Amino acid sequence: MKILVCISKTPDTTAKIAFTDNNTKFDVNGVQWIINPYDEWYALVKAIELKEADPSTVIHLVNAGGADADPIIRKALALGGDEAIRVNTDSHDSFYIASQLAEVAKQGSYDLIFTGKETIDYNGSSIGGMIAELMDLPYVSLATKFELSGTKATVTREIEGGEEVCEVELPVVVSAQKGMAEARIPNMRGIMAARTKPLKVVEPVAADSLTTVAGFGLPPAKAGVKLVDAENVDELVRLLHEEAKAI
Repeated sequence: MKILVCISKTPDTTAKIAFTDNNTKFDVNGVQWIINPYDEWYALVKAIELKEADPSTVIHLVNAGGADADPIIRKALALGGDEAIRVNTDSHDSFYIASQLAEVAKQGSYDLIFTGKETIDYNGSSIGGMIAELMDLPYVSLATKFELSGTKATVTREIEGGEEVCEVELPVVVSAQKGMAEARIPNMRGIMAARTKPLKVVEPVAADSLTTVAGFGLPPAKAGVKLVDAENVDELVRLLHEEAKAI
């Protein structure tokens, strides 16, 4: 079986966010970059678990980005990917990126395509569905469990107020979220092996960009905390009615 895992480079969750060029571009100065957690902890690790159950499984990684994404790709290889493909582009348009990833997937004839449910910077949650549409494949989103029996997958996904269990024949595109797998860290053997694993760079195919960034903005600063004496119940009630209600 061949599995393709889509990975994205995102800022560390503790990074201080700022913008440049009249708030139209993300300021990358001083930012620590990581593998998008949904891609790493759930999509990639689930692929690794499937390979552990069936050692004949091959795991390929794909990323759409510039050369500055290579370190996070190498980390993903250290975790357990067999080889990687980077589409050499700096676009952040979802349709454009999905088109590049779908083209790689078509060329590789994969049985299973995993994505994270979303990236933690743009939170678009759209790439997986677009890839599936572009490839005319079934798509299961927000997956929390994935079991494979032959060519049939049983996927549990979150829905409003509960869970839904789907059965689908491979090939399929699945977006993964918390519950799919347990996060891992690369060991020394994996780190050393990743240095020599193939990382192929390909040029992007022609595709439309359907969106442009009009501007970014930071959320309002959090208000200060008000402490109320435990004996002053009337003041606490007043604050809850007049101020907390307005937040």
